Amino acid sequence: MAAPSSHAAGLAPAISVVVPVLDEADNLGRILPDLVRRWPRAEVVVVDGGSTDGTPQVVARHGPARWLRATPGRARQMNAGARATAGDALVFLHADTRLPDGALEAVARALADRRIVGGRFDVRFDSRRRIMRVVAWFMNARSRLSRISTGDQAIFVRRSVFEAMEGFPDIPLMEDIAFSRRLKRRGAIACLRLPVTTSARKWEREGPIRTIVLMWALRLLYACGVSPARLHVWYYGRPAAS
Repeated sequence: MAAPSSHAAGLAPAISVVVPVLDEADNLGRILPDLVRRWPRAEVVVVDGGSTDGTPQVVARHGPARWLRATPGRARQMNAGARATAGDALVFLHADTRLPDGALEAVARALADRRIVGGRFDVRFDSRRRIMRVVAWFMNARSRLSRISTGDQAIFVRRSVFEAMEGFPDIPLMEDIAFSRRLKRRGAIACLRLPVTTSARKWEREGPIRTIVLMWALRLLYACGVSPARLHVWYYGRPAAS
């Protein structure tokens, strides 16, 4: 299915939003109405890795968003979503992350500079706790310095660059880190200060300090060559879907 042109909505190039999900019906019920209301001409595809919570029905209520079934695994789902869309630019959005006003317009402005191959947004958490504001500040500062992005920051990329890179690596964890490391070798990265708002649920459940330590430990182990499959077990407590 070809993407509807977004030029009429002031979005040039045309933008496709890919949302990988697994049992995220509640979050989809919050973000999809927002997406289709603010960017009615953008292409939105929800890529489902096998939800059992009524996700297809939620998507069906919020056309023109589309539902697509794919092999489980965030990288596989995002790659499948990219293949099923036609936008000149791709935005990868987590179901628990909300784009701010002007987000897709900001992506289009960034990509108007031919030196820019992709980028990400700043992030903030849906929490009033001061420590979460501190965590977000450090995440944004680290990302701006390193040009390495996480999925919570709504990574975006030119389709031509994404296809040349053959998409996200087929690994069960750290696919966002691996992808952004490769992406910055292709050209300049736009670090947009416009913040997306993402869920603090894991941070609140596990504790901010413990989660910070875990995240940095996983990154260090990944950099030292520990397999993403083993890291997935440590992070989620279960093997990744094969």
